[in-house]
Amino acid sequence: MPKINLLLFTLLLSCGIHAQSAVDPLQQQMQLTLDETIRLAKLQSLSSFRSKNMYLASYWDFRSYKASQLPGLRLNTTPVNYDRSVRQLIDPETGENKFVSNEAVSSQLGLSVNQNVTFTGGQLSLTSDVKRLQNIGSEDISYTSVPISIRLSQPLTGYNRFKWESKLKPLEYEQAKKTFLSDMEALSEQAVRVFFNSVGAEIDLKIAETNLANADTLFNIGKGRFQIGTVTQDELLDLELSYLNSKIAKTKAQVRLKQAQNILNSFLGFDKNLVITPLIPNEIPELKVNADQALELAKENNPDVLALEARMINANKNVAQTKATSGLSADLSANIGINKQSDTYKDLYNSPFGDDRGLGVSLNAPIIDWGTRRGEIQMAKSNRKVTEAEVKQALIDFEQDVIMQILEFNLQEEQVNISAKADTVAQLGYNVTKQRFMIDKVDVIRLNAARNSLDQSRRAYINSLSEFWRGYYTIRQITLYDFENNESLIKSLDYLLEQ
Repeated sequence: MPKINLLLFTLLLSCGIHAQSAVDPLQQQMQLTLDETIRLAKLQSLSSFRSKNMYLASYWDFRSYKASQLPGLRLNTTPVNYDRSVRQLIDPETGENKFVSNEAVSSQLGLSVNQNVTFTGGQLSLTSDVKRLQNIGSEDISYTSVPISIRLSQPLTGYNRFKWESKLKPLEYEQAKKTFLSDMEALSEQAVRVFFNSVGAEIDLKIAETNLANADTLFNIGKGRFQIGTVTQDELLDLELSYLNSKIAKTKAQVRLKQAQNILNSFLGFDKNLVITPLIPNEIPELKVNADQALELAKENNPDVLALEARMINANKNVAQTKATSGLSADLSANIGINKQSDTYKDLYNSPFGDDRGLGVSLNAPIIDWGTRRGEIQMAKSNRKVTEAEVKQALIDFEQDVIMQILEFNLQEEQVNISAKADTVAQLGYNVTKQRFMIDKVDVIRLNAARNSLDQSRRAYINSLSEFWRGYYTIRQITLYDFENNESLIKSLDYLLEQ
């Protein structure tokens, strides 16, 4: 795990060096591509920090579970125990009962090796202990020891907690790993939205500035033509109104751009005074995703599917636990070993030794419960049936959602190409219409219509790019698979863990 942190630190440092090289220390400006924005979001955003720590919590929880499967060595000791009391004893000579004052100091030291038995639900222990007793007011000191003893605690008809943990804990950890990767891809999709939100705001400002410049030019031309009678007064008023509206639009666009830049800076963890210029990714990969392949990958890798599986295991566990705790329960305890009692410590571990053994069975069974046990079991079974139905429906909905996501994504590439072509055509159309207006061949209405078409086409192109990349990372989030490079995203996390 330390090497994971080292690798993340190295990536962050390299990204920070790149960022510093792109920053002008005087103007505090930086250009970022979409890939760089996503990488920074994964390294230093608040969402990334939260996801990493949630994953680490699951990692250490799983480590604790694995450790509980191994033998554990424990020390238990009572260094000093002082006792002064009055006890009832039988005089060995007369056989009479009498009260005797007793004052003693005792000590105890023990070691035990404990091992949980997953298959049976019991616990096997290897113990060793020694005790010392000294009566106050006399020099009598006695010792007793159990050099070795093997103990077994085993429920005979009970709930096997270890068996269910062995099913759930590895599944929950696998779910945590895949949830972390899924969160990273969801973060990528969020980075795309924030990135293109800033791009769109910048495009809107450029459009507003261009429209204002054009409106100013056309208004001045209109005033000149009005003087010679080639433009009517209502057309001149339309040009003036367009000019005033363009000024308002520019002011609003400036505010929206500042807001979008602040959101981007906050998302990436930068100072609000840094001006980030997003570089539009005009090229997209030629990619078509096979729906059947994506569905199989989603069933195999998606953490939501594992969560549904865990729900079913928990439902079955609740039924088993209810049956075990509401009916007859029997527990077996047994031990076998050797012991020794001596007045001197040096003889405490010398043979001969005595036997130290025991066997016990405890039973607990309800006699009259007025149907409580039956009701609890039936309720647990009913809850399991509800869970089965909900899980089945959730899997159907999940499969349908995956198919729809794939179908929509496979259309995005064509949408981007069409939008790019439409943007080019609209630009050419506006240039022609503007030139014809300059020579008084078209009226203001047609010029405004051409300008509106140009603005809409430009925004549509940016939106189509945003939709493509959002769809791309949504597919990666669902399947945990990189279709562009044909490799599983899980391998990257496994590599980090192996390091």
